[in-house]
Amino acid sequence: MKYYVNQNARPNGDGSEDKPFRRIGQAAEIALPGDEVIVAPGIYREDVSPKNAGTERQRIVYRSQIPREAVITGADRFDTWENHSGDVWKLTVPNSYFGSCNPYTTLVSGDWLDGSVSAHTGDVFLNGKSLYEKDSLDKVMEPEYYDASWDRDFTLHTWYTEQSEVEDATVIYANFQGKDPNKECVEISVRAHCFWPIEEHVDYITLSGFTVCKAATQWAPPTALQEGMIGPHWSKGWIIEDCDIFESKCSGISLGKYRQQGNDNKWLKYKYKDGAQTQRDCTFIARLDGWTRETVGSHIIRNCDIHDCGQTGIVGNLGCVFSVIENNHIHHINNKRNVAGAETGGIKLHAAIDVIIRHNHFHDCVRGIWLDWQCQGTRVSSNLFHDNCMSRDHLLKEEFTEGLGMGEDLWIEIAHGPTLVDNNIMLSERCVRIPAQGIAFVHNLFYGSVAGVGRGVLNGTIKHPSPRYTPIHRPHSTDVTGVMTVLHGDVRFYNNVFVQPKVRQGMIDVCHGGGLDGKREYVDKDGEPIVNVMGDGEWDDLNLVAGTVTFTGYMKEDEWKNLFEGYCGEGAAVSRDRYYAPLPVWTGGNVFFNGARPCDIEENCTVDDEHEIKVSLIEDNGEFKLDSNYDEFLPEASLISSDTLGMAFEPEERFENPDGSDIIFDRDFNGMLREGKIVAGPLA
Repeated sequence: MKYYVNQNARPNGDGSEDKPFRRIGQAAEIALPGDEVIVAPGIYREDVSPKNAGTERQRIVYRSQIPREAVITGADRFDTWENHSGDVWKLTVPNSYFGSCNPYTTLVSGDWLDGSVSAHTGDVFLNGKSLYEKDSLDKVMEPEYYDASWDRDFTLHTWYTEQSEVEDATVIYANFQGKDPNKECVEISVRAHCFWPIEEHVDYITLSGFTVCKAATQWAPPTALQEGMIGPHWSKGWIIEDCDIFESKCSGISLGKYRQQGNDNKWLKYKYKDGAQTQRDCTFIARLDGWTRETVGSHIIRNCDIHDCGQTGIVGNLGCVFSVIENNHIHHINNKRNVAGAETGGIKLHAAIDVIIRHNHFHDCVRGIWLDWQCQGTRVSSNLFHDNCMSRDHLLKEEFTEGLGMGEDLWIEIAHGPTLVDNNIMLSERCVRIPAQGIAFVHNLFYGSVAGVGRGVLNGTIKHPSPRYTPIHRPHSTDVTGVMTVLHGDVRFYNNVFVQPKVRQGMIDVCHGGGLDGKREYVDKDGEPIVNVMGDGEWDDLNLVAGTVTFTGYMKEDEWKNLFEGYCGEGAAVSRDRYYAPLPVWTGGNVFFNGARPCDIEENCTVDDEHEIKVSLIEDNGEFKLDSNYDEFLPEASLISSDTLGMAFEPEERFENPDGSDIIFDRDFNGMLREGKIVAGPLA
């Protein structure tokens, strides 16, 4: 059955084409498996909560009649502003207007949030763009530029909120920099979600072609409920497609977890257990609560434009398993820097078991993708990354924190794999950060560095050991088989192209030179320091040198296996160091240009210091084209397959498809067949 919705319809419609509903929520109350809800163009100021689940064969589909012209928004428009003084205006809203949750008394809070900046979940919007909240009226009256933002000029547009006990009202002051808010489109966010089921397990829903924006979402760490502007709320089989998603206070789409009783933001509420411990508990509690392939995950997010969200474009822990994220444009995430912490990026996923992230475009985010914990069977394939870093045109040393580093295209953290990264174009100054193991890099273009090698797995203690033990799963399953910390290594580099870029001076300053002057030294295979590795902290080496050189000192497979010759599990404790040594590294067919450097065990590689390689990205009518001459100097390489890559050490799982079949890397970034002469890099 088809139900129709039109905001301009007369009251008391029955959902028919002749008498449509006025609100999407009316259809969401009654839609059943196989039904389709068709929404006419217009602005729908509501929090849609689908009541009923579809089935795998009979989904419930919510479709914008004209793509992206039906707008679901968490904000309401007000034209009752009163001039307070000069450019500053005042709005008074009765607290009863907000119902059970007032975004202007609710602070952004949660585990791993940087609490140095206080912010409410609400926001004020001028012509669709959010203003900058301040903690006093004086800072609104006399605003100053906020240099941490990527949009410094707009940071003079500010707002402040307080409560009027006399009127039982929320009072908002805003500096519109000369604009009259009663003539412009000025909105404030008043709802926590836009499309989010109240109940769990509302399965097999499709949301297609909507514009979704301006919800007062809460911070979404992996230990919390993980709310988003859109989300399945611990369900299975959602499709979110062809949507324009922007201006969520925190996260645009959440594929995250449910609220665990007694373990929701536990680190914040019960400070006696570290966050890593409470996060580990989340996995085991979820298994007891029925976290399986049959109940949760297997979502698809495709063809969406996701941008200008405060924390993440897409976030998810546990509930993201077995999902596909493809053909999306994800950009300008966490640019305001009004909320910050260890859960930011274009995509931030924990437990991305058998998740495929492919054919997406990431740019101008604090980081493109952050895969944290339990990246097992995860594949990042044929994505374009560029201009992803913590600060765009400047770097402030006071903003830089060792834990978050400087941003990058892809961060894989404290995971055991197998994680496959293939056919990507990575153009940010720091392409990859990998305090993890069980990773294979195949046919990528790195126009930047590989950082964070050999560190980032301890938990920030000074006096006591603090290894982070993370869960390991049965292949292609949520079943937990054990926990282990990261030994480092167990990484493969095959048929990649590495080009050393020219790095911004601000990046070099923060890294104290970063080795670009050619004087950087490394550590040889015996552990003797032939280099001063920049960034002596646990979390980041601050490397800006392209290539595999940061793996200098690691063993080849044969050398590692020799450590175990003659032993059958017996022996004194001192001999057991071999079980905790860094794992081997495999290489082959990689090509290095412009001063990019291989590690000391690199095999069958080409180091080309003769030719000057140029790499740039050209935008032409919304299409991006790679302009480079590196392909002129590529030698022939070998065809790579699952058999080449073998298995990740801890889970003993092969680098393979989610269905267990082999992968043959015979297709390039554009899907073209690699035939005849095989060459390194993402383009055949």
